[in-house]
Amino acid sequence: MVSGNLAKMHVSFGDEIQYRLSLSEDLDMNSLIGKEIHLEWTGVINCTKCKKKTKSSFGQGFCYSCFIAAPEAAECILRPELCRAHLGEGRDPEWEQKHHNTPHIVYLAASSAVKVGITRQNQIPTRWIDQGASEAIILAEVPNRYEAGKIEVALKEFFTDKTHWQKMLKNEIDKSIDLEDEKWSLEEKLPSDILNYFSENDVIWKLNYPVDQFPKKVKSLSFDKTPIIVGTLVGIKGQYLIFDNDCVLNIRKHTGYFVNIH
Repeated sequence: MVSGNLAKMHVSFGDEIQYRLSLSEDLDMNSLIGKEIHLEWTGVINCTKCKKKTKSSFGQGFCYSCFIAAPEAAECILRPELCRAHLGEGRDPEWEQKHHNTPHIVYLAASSAVKVGITRQNQIPTRWIDQGASEAIILAEVPNRYEAGKIEVALKEFFTDKTHWQKMLKNEIDKSIDLEDEKWSLEEKLPSDILNYFSENDVIWKLNYPVDQFPKKVKSLSFDKTPIIVGTLVGIKGQYLIFDNDCVLNIRKHTGYFVNIH
């Protein structure tokens, strides 16, 4: 048995995505596919920032005090166009300089539709894997989070910025999507100040997840309602564990939950 506070699974890119869950010891999650696993929430949640016990988890792992004060939970995490790190401002300017006033990527990802998103340059391809994208391409390279957010807002006119998580888990992929064509079709639609950041890198990343069986009708599990979860693991995609009864568990949503796994 291994125990510990859940955090998002570590991922490695390759012919097949590799997943690792760090608890009291590292779990090779790929090796558990095809096996029955037991997950038991102990009733304890620890804030990922201050480590204190909290009755409820806010913003994927924070107690309420940290949620309203920590830079990791600032509004610009979800709305990067509001980022002020490039001005030397923010909830924690030193943290912002390290994480937000650094090179960022604007990308297009494909699954059931074309999605636009942003991430730090050093989070490629981790960000795409965490979202369960089937393919991705770099669209623009910018110096900071604010500039990435401005481009993302402009692109929302053409693409969604949300992942349809149920379609993603059912592997409903629009195979007619050509990301390179989608990228360069924007040349005549966007202003020159955005086009100046366009990347010449047209490599399309193809992401292959370790899944033996995709759910036909997705049933989402929550430790708050089901503290003990037992099932045969049939796959992993994004940050979801997929079980043989069409049930899925979002590991990242339960960040900070103290669990036993055996």
